[in-house]
Order: sequence, then structure tokens, then C-alpha cells
Amino acid sequence: MKYGRSYEEFEIGATYRHWPGKTVTEYDDHLFCLLTMNHHPLHLDRHYAETTTEFGRNVVVGNYVYSLLLGMSVADISGLAIANLEIESLRHVAPTFHGDTLYGETSVLGKWESKSKDDRGIVHVETTGYKQDGTIVCTFRRKVLVGKESHLAKIGGRHAGRPDPTAVR
Repeated sequence: MKYGRSYEEFEIGATYRHWPGKTVTEYDDHLFCLLTMNHHPLHLDRHYAETTTEFGRNVVVGNYVYSLLLGMSVADISGLAIANLEIESLRHVAPTFHGDTLYGETSVLGKWESKSKDDRGIVHVETTGYKQDGTIVCTFRRKVLVGKESHLAKIGGRHAGRPDPTAVR
């Protein structure tokens, strides 16, 4: 299975559909809220959400939605990245609820070679996340520093750092 892309492998205009999707559970959402200290009752208090909000139910915290989509994109976009340089924009377009399944896809908007190092380049991408019914819930644009094939060769290839197994007797 391929994991990530070198700079040369990105094509402007290409769209990579990430797989698999992820069904968001109440547990996932509450754990993320608690880990990140976001205790807003919209996310954690069912009674509050049912009686005081326009949605009538808990809404999944937006940073979890973003984090899931970013994670889904790693195998296709940043698996060989040197660094994420910038999150240029982040838009939450529609709410996600417990039980919704999220899917994502990323389009390559542009790419250019690094001005300071000739073995890498910058890839500009936009990720779109949507629910099982096709409703777009989140979009974000980012710039990723990606190694060229020459960089990968220098560091030991696509699987640099992965040890070879040795026989144990």
C-alpha cells in the first residue's frame, strides 16, 4: 500500500478520495471535548442541546471534525511530508451529529519548488469533508512541505526508519 506522495507525484487539479470514512460516536466526541477542555454544553449536555439550540441535539465539536479529516488525508497527502506549513483557512459549513459518518477528499490547488532547498517543494491543497448524505460539513486549505524523490533517497527511501525484522530463536 502506498503511503504519502513525493513532490513529483502530486498533480495540480488531482483529487484524492480518502478511505475509509469514520462514523462519529457520542463517546468519540465527548472524549475529544474532555481531552481538549472544551466543555461547552452544546457538545456535552444532551438536555441543553435539546432544549436551547436550533439543532435539538448535540453537535460534534468542530475541531474533532477537522482533526478526523486531516487524519484521513495523511495516507494520500502528507504521509511523506516534512512539515505542515500553514492552515490557510478552515470553514465549518454544516453541523455533524453523533452517528454521522464522515468522508473526505483533497484536491491539489498548486505546487512550487522550495526557494531554499532543492530537494523539496510546497503543495497547496484543499480538503473537503462531507457526511453520508453528501452534505459538506468542513473545508480547509493548507500548505505542506513535501520531499522530492532526491530527498527520499537521502533519508533512506519511502520507509526510512522502518527496521528490518531479525530472526529470534
